[in-house]
Amino acid sequence: MTTELAHDPRPIFARALDQAGKQVAAVSPDELSSSTPCADYDVRALLGHIVSVLHKLARVGTGGDARDVPDVIDGIADDGWASAFARARSEVERVWADDEKLDRMVELPWATLPGRTALDAYTHEFTVHSWDLACATRRLAELDPDLAVRALKAFSEFVPPEARSEQGPFGPVVPVPDDADIYTRLAGYVGRRP
Repeated sequence: MTTELAHDPRPIFARALDQAGKQVAAVSPDELSSSTPCADYDVRALLGHIVSVLHKLARVGTGGDARDVPDVIDGIADDGWASAFARARSEVERVWADDEKLDRMVELPWATLPGRTALDAYTHEFTVHSWDLACATRRLAELDPDLAVRALKAFSEFVPPEARSEQGPFGPVVPVPDDADIYTRLAGYVGRRP
């Protein structure tokens, strides 16, 4: 078994969830209608998407179909997002605690991957969505730069600019200044307009 295959993504995934959880918990009800860098989502919808992704990860970890979970969870009380996130996170961590699941193939809406690769991918999604929330609520100083370095490296390898379109989850790369901070560079790379 190679070192890469033996990589356990759960510690970094937990760090990304810690960061996302702090951003979710910091959102106040009066910020829910604020716009985000995700063109289709205001803060409420982005929170619903973040919680939904956790439900999808729990579902695929038990052999279910992620497509059974809506892309955006709604019906959460204005002050209930932190609790909804914490419950969904607890379920994901319970499901993915079994080491054998890391090498099992899981079917995601966009690919079939080993569990460890899926958790890596979602680590980076949560990193980007943490930036989205932090940008919308002006809490950018609270972000972990190491997570952005990892996400930018991964997206650079697996989501090259030439493989994108306006209709996909990643728009064309948005140019940013050469001296931009790591989250601004990450945001620009995934097509956000920082």
